[in-house]
Amino acid sequence: MVNCGTWMKVLQHKNRRGRETWSIKRIGIFRNWWRSYRNTKKTSKAVSGSASKPNGEPRASSQPPDASRPSPESPAKKILGRNFRRKRQIFGSILLGTLSSCILWAVYELGKPELDQRSQPIEDELSELPYPQQYLQRMWRSLHYYQKMLEEPLPTKLLPNELEPPYIQPRYSLVLEINDVLVHPDWTYQTGWRFKKRPGVDYFLQQCSKHYEICVYTSEQGTTAFPILDALDQFGFIRYRLVRDATQLVDGQHIKNLNRLNRNLSRVILVDWDRKASPLHPDNTFVMSRWLGNDDDVQLFDLVAFLQLIAEHKVDDVREVLHYYRQFDDPIEKFKENQRKLLEQKQEKSDAEVETKSKSLSRHWTRSFMGSCTN
Repeated sequence: MVNCGTWMKVLQHKNRRGRETWSIKRIGIFRNWWRSYRNTKKTSKAVSGSASKPNGEPRASSQPPDASRPSPESPAKKILGRNFRRKRQIFGSILLGTLSSCILWAVYELGKPELDQRSQPIEDELSELPYPQQYLQRMWRSLHYYQKMLEEPLPTKLLPNELEPPYIQPRYSLVLEINDVLVHPDWTYQTGWRFKKRPGVDYFLQQCSKHYEICVYTSEQGTTAFPILDALDQFGFIRYRLVRDATQLVDGQHIKNLNRLNRNLSRVILVDWDRKASPLHPDNTFVMSRWLGNDDDVQLFDLVAFLQLIAEHKVDDVREVLHYYRQFDDPIEKFKENQRKLLEQKQEKSDAEVETKSKSLSRHWTRSFMGSCTN
């Protein structure tokens, strides 16, 4: 059996003579390992000796004499244990930091106010609250909205069936976007954010309601669109209101699927400033110039004339007319130009007819006059 004390003296002697550079720490590790090795051998011998009685019968229970004292661990196991605990702490810190970052990001994204076309926040009923309370309440409202949207099945018919006689069902359906077609968000130092009404909106809704079933179809949230429509349409010319939950999300963009309107598409006209608003039905879309709040705008008056002309002529398929005007950047101006040309042609035709009639009357008067003279 090797004597550990002798080895210690030899190693210390060699260290003093400078032949080998052994550190005290390494010597201590070796000594601890040797002690643990001897204790392990003694424990294994005691267990193997007491595992069976002299007559070969197994004993009921056996316990090593030093079982109450914990067995020393090897330095390698201690080092491995420390490394494992350190890695577990690092992993836990990273996981906790990632989770906290995700929660903060969700609170910011779901709780921030909506922005207008100028990337400015739109004030709502929570704007006067402290910022943490604003974001938390908006986040809770957004989560409740998405939960409700996921729980409720998406309707296949956005509008009810057409009215049966004796009720009056308009022949055509007019689908309108609200932003930059009927209203425009405006900001001033005195009033803050407000929605400005486009010139001629009241006249437009009143005249179009005579021939069209008016429906607003927008990608805005209902919390934003409904108060605007309540103030805009005080006489109830707009029959139906469809907001963002009625749109279809395609490639991150809310589009308007006219197939779900439950109407004959040959008699549906969508008025919007965005050509990408309804990519599935480009021939049903009449693209207007985007209104940016100028007070000298008169396009709604011209649009009334265009829609009334379609209704008066009882066009069977409006898509043919809209397909023609879709090729122009400003279809309203093209419509006005065509109307001017048509009026000029009618005027020339009427002038020609008047001149022809005057000539025929002159000839008839001359013949009758000459005939009376000869008689």
